[in-house]
Amino acid sequence: MAGYEKELETTLRIARAAGDMALEYRRGGIAFDSKSDESPVTIADRECEKLIVRGLTEDFPEDGLLGEEGATRESSNGRKWIIDPIDGTRDFIRGTKAWSVLIGLEEHGQVVAGCAYFPATGDMFWASRGQGAYRKSATEEERLHISDRKTQAEALLCVNGLSLISKYPFASDLVPWMARFWTVRSMGGCVDAMLVSSGRADVWIEAQAKPWDLAPLKIIAAEAGAVTFDFAGDDTIYGGNYVITVPPLAEEIRRFVSRGRQS
Repeated sequence: MAGYEKELETTLRIARAAGDMALEYRRGGIAFDSKSDESPVTIADRECEKLIVRGLTEDFPEDGLLGEEGATRESSNGRKWIIDPIDGTRDFIRGTKAWSVLIGLEEHGQVVAGCAYFPATGDMFWASRGQGAYRKSATEEERLHISDRKTQAEALLCVNGLSLISKYPFASDLVPWMARFWTVRSMGGCVDAMLVSSGRADVWIEAQAKPWDLAPLKIIAAEAGAVTFDFAGDDTIYGGNYVITVPPLAEEIRRFVSRGRQS
């Protein structure tokens, strides 16, 4: 793991520990509250974020922090860890396997390393700048590469946040536009993003996303060969929405969602 080797080793270790903690909470049954935006939050979300923050602070005390559940610390060196302790809390509550621990490192405004860990399956995805993207399961490890699909007719499209699509100008055209693809899926944000990164899907469109939902996904996808941008066409994780796509389809996807600024 050359290139941010120490950071990745720490990140993978902490992500696994947080995942183990979340699984223990899940086995005991879980209650949840609703945040101000109506999204659910559990004690597992909060305690896992505390665990991640402790681990990162111990190894990188000068780095900044930004966590979904409120962790924040200013950076003294231009580096910031962006944390989602349980991405997919609804799936976590319902007992599916489509939830993950997300940790990304931003350095001077660019995501340079990160991981996405799925505790319920044991799959770990990670990447660092210039060093490629990888997946490791209980039985195998592979370097990730996007697919070679070049047209919508042969591409698998993933769309998330369907309940929020109506606020975008392209909403009325979405269904006929999706019909131009080979098939369409919606399995969950991180799941779908990793499908694109591993060549098992070709486009991921997310109607609403925060930086902690996206930081590690961006570097993993980019190192696998994908193109990333928000609905305004900007290469940022702070735009509130996101696209990951194979390069041949980037122009068409950008054209379609560029009408996607909130009305």
